[in-house]
Amino acid sequence: MPKRILQGVVVSDKMDKTVVVSVERRVMHPIYKKFIRRSKKYHAHDESNTFKVGDTVRICECRPISKTKTWEVIVEQA
Repeated sequence: MPKRILQGVVVSDKMDKTVVVSVERRVMHPIYKKFIRRSKKYHAHDESNTFKVGDTVRICECRPISKTKTWEVIVEQA
């Protein structure tokens, strides 16, 4: 099964080797048929502490690293 890859913005880098990434998606409302923005935060592993708040990053599924971390940062978008 392929690993999922998501793109989002770093909203917190206060933890050691961890960043919090906010991923936004668009969902159509079932009745009004209007697109709504939904966002979710993911804890992602950042081994070298290189990413800062505001960076656009891509995260990939990985094995569980801790209770909340099951994603890792793979690439930064310029």
